[in-house]
Amino acid sequence: MGKGISGDARLAAAPYDQWVLLSPAGGSPRPPARYKHAAQVVQDKLYVVGGSRNGRSLSDVQVFDFKTSSWSALSPARGSKHPNHENDATGGSFPALAGHSMVKWKNYLLAVAGSTRSSSSLNKVSARDGQSVSILGSRLLMFGGEDNKRRLLNDLHILDLETMMWEEVKSEKGGPAPRYDHSAAVYADQYLLIFGGSSHSTCFNDLYLLDLQTLEWSQPDAQGAHITPRSGHAGAMIDENWYIVGGGDNASGSTDTVVINASKFVWSVVTSVSARDPLACEGLTLCSTTVDGEKVLIAFGGYNGKYSNEIFVLKSKPRNLVQPRLLQSAAAAAAAASVTAAYAVITATDEKTRDIVATDDFDIKRAQPASNSKKFVAEIDVLNGENGKLAARLAEVRDENSKLKDKLDMTNLSYGELAKELKSVQDQLAAEGSRCQKLESQIAAARKRLESAGSLENELEVLHQHISQVEETIATTQRRKSGGVWKWVAGSTEVSDDE
Repeated sequence: MGKGISGDARLAAAPYDQWVLLSPAGGSPRPPARYKHAAQVVQDKLYVVGGSRNGRSLSDVQVFDFKTSSWSALSPARGSKHPNHENDATGGSFPALAGHSMVKWKNYLLAVAGSTRSSSSLNKVSARDGQSVSILGSRLLMFGGEDNKRRLLNDLHILDLETMMWEEVKSEKGGPAPRYDHSAAVYADQYLLIFGGSSHSTCFNDLYLLDLQTLEWSQPDAQGAHITPRSGHAGAMIDENWYIVGGGDNASGSTDTVVINASKFVWSVVTSVSARDPLACEGLTLCSTTVDGEKVLIAFGGYNGKYSNEIFVLKSKPRNLVQPRLLQSAAAAAAAASVTAAYAVITATDEKTRDIVATDDFDIKRAQPASNSKKFVAEIDVLNGENGKLAARLAEVRDENSKLKDKLDMTNLSYGELAKELKSVQDQLAAEGSRCQKLESQIAAARKRLESAGSLENELEVLHQHISQVEETIATTQRRKSGGVWKWVAGSTEVSDDE
């Protein structure tokens, strides 16, 4: 995971695309560890609201100050008022929540949906948790989740934050299957992206896109790295790149941090952690902010057999595609050299043609020559004709290079994924080999025990025979000592004779 860093000023020292532990200042108390909480970054502070721990929902609001690297707790009051209605406030403590969502709007942090200790929900219109909530302007978009009867949902509700009125949006068929613990993001102020999540028995790795203008669902043909199914993960959008971290498949936590380019629908793996790392967990949160002009991801909390209260940061490497350098063919290079040489000859021969210039794409511009340089004009016209051919050829080479670069990127991504899959298969084979060896040892030991059991049976039979013989001998001996009934009869006869 790397060495921990403390303080906002030192976030810039973090390496690109690597998770780094952000330690509080020495002696600063940490909040209770948790998962299924909500979090957002506002200016220089991370706000963490609620969550679950040991089956108990939490009602606290914890704040981490990046400038001082310290935690503190808030005690907000809750009322029935909403941001644009200042009256009808009932007050009361903030509810214990888990599985809720939180978004920033104007000067507010809005907590939406989630489960409470009672059967009621913060969202009175459509009670649920495990939903996704995104914000677009003054509209709040809520998709999916499960209701308080554990029924899975795939509906879309929109809340107008200006009027605080909910509306259920009916979209065309072909959307995601009902699910919860998925992730969502808004791209280009027009599209809603839905990724992953799970039913009660299956985890998903599918990607759906909803056009918010036509309300039509589609399933983009994503390219690049293969992304494993997961739910309980967290996502954050930076420019056109959607980062996904954590989650699990009901058997193990997802160890890779992945990103998809929302304009090209290409997946790639940013970095990976170990299987027992705090980031390979479910129910964590992911936020984005800017530090010294650079985009930073902030992850907090989660559960992977142990509850976490750690903050991790990742400085995102800029992912804007740079145009590849032109790889000139031999013919193009030779032609360019001939043009350059011709320019030198013309310039050295006639002083009146020194205002001839060439741009990067060989567009030749010429001043009106004097009458005594007509032969050079003809040469320039020939060069212009050659330049047109070269420009067309260079455009073809650029296009070929761009296609080759795309193919190379895809090949590298595929190779990386295949290498990971091969390593995984090799590890599995090694584990199975070790397991087979253990089974063979156990079978051999069992055989020895069976052989020993056969020998013991023989010995037991001999012992039984010996015991029978001993018993028979004892019985015979006892009969001899007592004389039996004949000795008793003989004794009686002798007494009668005496009489």
